[in-house]
Amino acid sequence: MKKLHYEITINANREKVWQAVTGSKTYTECTAPFNPGSYYEGGWNQSDKIRFIGADAEGQIGGMLSQIEKSEHPSYISIKHYGQIVKGKEDTTSEEVKKWAPSYENYTFEKINDNSTRFITELDSADEWATMMEEMWPKALNKLKEVAER
Repeated sequence: MKKLHYEITINANREKVWQAVTGSKTYTECTAPFNPGSYYEGGWNQSDKIRFIGADAEGQIGGMLSQIEKSEHPSYISIKHYGQIVKGKEDTTSEEVKKWAPSYENYTFEKINDNSTRFITELDSADEWATMMEEMWPKALNKLKEVAER
């Protein structure tokens, strides 16, 4: 398991960046670099269950089973990933899941000033996913910046 860290400065206040991350329409825009058309089901409040979902190249539904461990609006979100969705079926017990679960993805919305926010993400990544994450996260952060600044 690797710890990955990414950050970007966005010319928007924390509330606007928070809304870009958590809004259903803007979430889909911001996560397009990972999987176009991905979406979530659930909520962003502490203890909420949330499913991050998308279709693979064959059109099969896949994604992550998660829970919001901590939600401090508008400054911090911690997401605990505890399972996966493969071909539409939930999996929390397979050997594949046991390799990485639980893993965490944490977002910090750091106020620089009234019109500027540093968005920081720190996440656990299975070693085999690290290269993909290194490619995709910077693209997703640039998309988040674009969405939040408009």
